[in-house]
Amino acid sequence: MAEAVLARSRMERELELPRRNRAVEGVRGYGLIVAMWIRSTMTYRTSFFLSTFGNAAITLLDFVAISIMFTHVDVLGGFTLPEVALLYGSCSASLGLADLLLGNTDRIGSRIRDGSLDTMLVRPVPVLAQVAADRFALRRLGRIAQGLGLLLWAVSALDLEWTLGKVLLVPVMITAGAAIFGAVMVAGAAFQFLAGDAAEVQNSFTYGGCTMLQYPPTVFGKDLLRGVTFIVPLAFVNWLPALYLLGRPDPLGLPQWAAFVSPLVAFAVFLPASLAWRAGVRSYRSTGS
Repeated sequence: MAEAVLARSRMERELELPRRNRAVEGVRGYGLIVAMWIRSTMTYRTSFFLSTFGNAAITLLDFVAISIMFTHVDVLGGFTLPEVALLYGSCSASLGLADLLLGNTDRIGSRIRDGSLDTMLVRPVPVLAQVAADRFALRRLGRIAQGLGLLLWAVSALDLEWTLGKVLLVPVMITAGAAIFGAVMVAGAAFQFLAGDAAEVQNSFTYGGCTMLQYPPTVFGKDLLRGVTFIVPLAFVNWLPALYLLGRPDPLGLPQWAAFVSPLVAFAVFLPASLAWRAGVRSYRSTGS
């Protein structure tokens, strides 16, 4: 009975609202839920500022480890410390932005198991908007601030020949990288409808992928580089744009214009991820309770 009610409710909403209106309602619903969690967070402002600072400090420890490494070597894979900081800061800022907006999608597995996803299916807001905005953690701004701070330090420490294209590429790199990470998060959440609980698989491609992107591509093998360029295109998050900024050639020999296609890659990844999400929601059959 519950399964039939949920399926009928989904079908009625899809028939009543045009696709454009559903998108508008999704954004509106996401904003309302986020605003609710922000108000709840700011009730305890001291706790918020401490947790935000702690989030930034914890993520900064990764770069501290890299800095210690450079006390023993001058270059890593041909990259100096400021160049590695450029990679680290851009990747950390992109992941932080995606984590802030869509990071809670990895909890979909637990909602499937305990049946709490049922309540989201009967609300007049797209499920993805509800899942992404649920328990919105404003403290994740700490990772974004830390990443942007290191990025600014790297840019100031490097002697780069700035052009209009390079200036515009920096914000595009951050936002497109966040979109690519967001697409991976949505795809991982869709996979949890099939696997039940695959949050760690999702995290291996997001947090694990960011850890890899913090290091120069020259320290990795060609097979791995091909995999993160043509299969799971994480290389477009920061490697290819950063190589263009630094005036370095791509280890795989890709042309320089590949540094500017990150937004297209993000769209190409988001499209199948969104289709997989919709297929996962439609295949959901509740817990049976």
